[in-house]
Amino acid sequence: MTTVRPFIGWLTVALFLIFGPGWMGSLAHHAMALGLFVWLFFAIVWVAFGVVHEAETLAEMLGEPLGTLVLTLSIVVIEVVLISAVMLGSHDNATLARDTMYAVLMIVLNGVVGLGLLMGGIRHYEQTYNLKGASAYLSVIIPLTIIALVLPDFTISTRDGSLTPTQAVMFSLLTIGLYGIFLWLQTGRHRGYFVAPDAQPIDAKEMEHHRPAAIDKKALALHFLLLLANILPIVILSKSLAKILDYGIAATGAPTALGGIVIAMLVFAPEGISALIAIRADRLTRAINLCLGAVTSTLGLTVPAVLAISLYTGRSVLLGLPPSSIVMLIATLILSSITFSNSRTTMLEGAVHLSLFVVFLVLVFSP
Repeated sequence: MTTVRPFIGWLTVALFLIFGPGWMGSLAHHAMALGLFVWLFFAIVWVAFGVVHEAETLAEMLGEPLGTLVLTLSIVVIEVVLISAVMLGSHDNATLARDTMYAVLMIVLNGVVGLGLLMGGIRHYEQTYNLKGASAYLSVIIPLTIIALVLPDFTISTRDGSLTPTQAVMFSLLTIGLYGIFLWLQTGRHRGYFVAPDAQPIDAKEMEHHRPAAIDKKALALHFLLLLANILPIVILSKSLAKILDYGIAATGAPTALGGIVIAMLVFAPEGISALIAIRADRLTRAINLCLGAVTSTLGLTVPAVLAISLYTGRSVLLGLPPSSIVMLIATLILSSITFSNSRTTMLEGAVHLSLFVVFLVLVFSP
């Protein structure tokens, strides 16, 4: 399985390099466009599972904080590449980054968390998790969300939800700095906040200086190469997917926000499925780390990357959400704060989060 995933990815790359120009010229045939989109979508998701697997293997081998950095950066690279490919390949897609980040927040905090807590409540009645870790995530997610997706609508320097170059640079530095502090605490002195409450406690000094006893350099190099072998096909195929996605939205008259939802699903599918499996196995802390960690890394690293691309290329990027989305976002943040204010969860919290997710989907197609 370790080598099958990159093989399928590279086989798809080879076929698109050989036959892609002809296929792209036949997008007017809707059946062809739909078939190519489904093929690329599932190929990228399949290879993305390989990225997560290799990143987690490297995380175990390297220890902290390098392990967490490898896993986080691998997922963020995929997200930034997909956003950049669609943003640069389209003449008018200034809201793609905003739509993708908003979709990640709604899909993760309402869709996956809601479905997971509902499943966990039905199967286990009540589930426990490490409250300190969830609180730490939310303390970073809330300000980063407001700065990136809400504040641009209320500044007076611009009137279209965008940022001035000065604001973009300063907000990017602030975002990276805050995320860096969080990552340092998560992988260092407060690592115990992010393990299950019934896990064996570790002495603070031992946590700070913990490292694997020995690292097999050959195995490390092999898994690093496999990680690159899984990431590169996604990078190469993203341009073709972007063209098909852009064409499909224009041809069908679908809402432009649908592009952000598709990218969010592509990026978070492996971690989302892993989170649901963890909840089913009554490992709620791990699921929360996957879900809230994905949201934190998206806000902490994707926002600066997108703003940097905007400043470098001169392409406009609109980050401010429309009023209805701001209402949904604030409601989601408040609900998440209430859900993760108690160390036990039930199916009720899951049902409430899922109800907000349904409202989000309705508003996408009927704003």
